[in-house]
Amino acid sequence: MAAGGKEPIEVKFRLFDGTDIGPSKYDPSTTVAALKEFVLARWPQDKEIVPKTVNDVKLINAGRILENSKTLAESRVPVGEVPGSVITMHVVVRPPQSNKSGNA
Repeated sequence: MAAGGKEPIEVKFRLFDGTDIGPSKYDPSTTVAALKEFVLARWPQDKEIVPKTVNDVKLINAGRILENSKTLAESRVPVGEVPGSVITMHVVVRPPQSNKSGNA
């Protein structure tokens, strides 16, 4: 059999207010941009802040901001990881750019 059997990676996303999305399993070749799409699709609608695009969201794993073009395998930090454990990624939302001026 070809191709080293890559185990799916289990990830959950912790939102800024402590709520979690997931955990779900992803192929190691999944890109960070695709993970952000998943987060946007599963975003709780009752939140005050709702990101509109993947560019409104940053994923942070072990203190590093993940790049959209990298895969999950490239982005994960294997140090201290237990096989079969869930990786928690923190989700940060960029505040919406407001065009309001002169708000006193």
